[in-house]
Amino acid sequence: MSSVKQFQVTFDCANPERVARFWCEVLGYVVPTPPEGFATWGEYEASLPPKDQGAWFACQDPTGVGPRMYFQRVPEGKVAKNRVHLDVRVGTGLVGEERLATLQAECDRLVALGAVCTKVLLADEENESCINMQDVEGNEFCID
Repeated sequence: MSSVKQFQVTFDCANPERVARFWCEVLGYVVPTPPEGFATWGEYEASLPPKDQGAWFACQDPTGVGPRMYFQRVPEGKVAKNRVHLDVRVGTGLVGEERLATLQAECDRLVALGAVCTKVLLADEENESCINMQDVEGNEFCID
C-alpha cells in the first residue's frame, strides 16, 4: 500500500480570494502563477462565465513543503464549529511568558489582518498556552 505524499486543505467559504489572501499572510504562502495563456488571475477570471468568476482561489507554500490550500465558494454560510481546524505553530519549543508573548504578538498581527481572537488559553499543569481565533469568515483556528 502506498502512502500519501501530498494533500491539500479545502475551505468552503463565501469569498475564496479574500480568505485565500488572508491565509497567504498568516502562513507566508503565495498565490500560484495563473494558468498558461493568462498573464494575471484577473485576466483568467474575466475569461470565465460570470457564474464561475470568483468560484475558487488557491495558495501554496513557496517551498513546496506545506499543503496547498484551496478555497471554494459555497452558497451556505458557516453554521457550526469546524470539525477540523488548523493549528498555526508559532510557539514551538517556547514555554511560559516567552511563549505567551510570542503567541500574543502573532495574535495581534492576525487581528490586524481581519482575524478575531476568541479565547486565550493560559498554561496549566498539562498544556502550554494557546490562542483560539477565527479567520476572516469565522473559521476557527489556533495559534500555538
